[in-house]
Amino acid sequence: MTRPSQPHSGFEAWRRRQLKAVENGLDRALKRLNLTDQTTLGEAMRYALLEGGKRLRPLLALAAAEAVGGRARAALPLALAVEMVHAYSLIHDDLPAMDDDDLRRGQPTCHKLFGEGPAILAGDALLTLAFAVLAGGASQATGRFQEATIFLTRGAGAAGMVGGQALDLTLERRGSPAAAGEIRAMERLKTGALMAAALAGGASLAGGAPADLRRLWRLGLNLGLAFQIRDDLLNLSGDPAVTGKAVGSDSARGKATLPALLGSASAEKEMKSLNRKILAEVELYQARGRHLAGLIAALDERRS
Repeated sequence: MTRPSQPHSGFEAWRRRQLKAVENGLDRALKRLNLTDQTTLGEAMRYALLEGGKRLRPLLALAAAEAVGGRARAALPLALAVEMVHAYSLIHDDLPAMDDDDLRRGQPTCHKLFGEGPAILAGDALLTLAFAVLAGGASQATGRFQEATIFLTRGAGAAGMVGGQALDLTLERRGSPAAAGEIRAMERLKTGALMAAALAGGASLAGGAPADLRRLWRLGLNLGLAFQIRDDLLNLSGDPAVTGKAVGSDSARGKATLPALLGSASAEKEMKSLNRKILAEVELYQARGRHLAGLIAALDERRS
């Protein structure tokens, strides 16, 4: 069975190139809004979107485009859009009514810096901007953009990320322990669905075949589960100086996580197994999937 390994030698150079394209694209999108009035909306949006972050989801979109035989830049509109949706979700997830977090990436959360009202509006604005950016990238291949938009709405909405967040709140407040299957289903929606949208949507813009899109969607759901298990493990025992988040907050709130239910060792074993299975599927794309494999290999041992 495939074992997670270090990214290949050219991966870091590829990652830096794509990050530059993503950062420049995000910055241009905000500048086009020309929010120069005296409200804090533009400032809050810039803070939430541009102040740090791994840009994992846009990189997944770009790598998926290459895996199906296209060029990374074909997926850039989707890559930018999915990162805006992700940034909006973090703003709202940190709010007192949700996870009530004070820190994000080692910095004050958006609502702590700007207030709850401006933070909510900044999240709303980023969500709507995401679809404007995606629509603005449409070319003559309008069918592909329609398909990518469907993937993004599916991954971000009630049948995806938002539905997973709602289930997370339900499990947290239910008062009885969650089953492992419930937690896995919640994590695949809450974290995995947006990764699935990045992968399938990026591949769609690059002309991926229906079988590729189905495979990448499924791969994204499992990748999200593995990613969330690592996050939950870091919340138990990570270094706050590295993770940029408070440690132990999940336990204090009684959140339903696989490490809490199964124990850290069993949860990590499940995460490793998921990553091996994901890499085995990525290997079907051979050399075209090397950057996608590099992303997954880098995630396997992350500490933040």
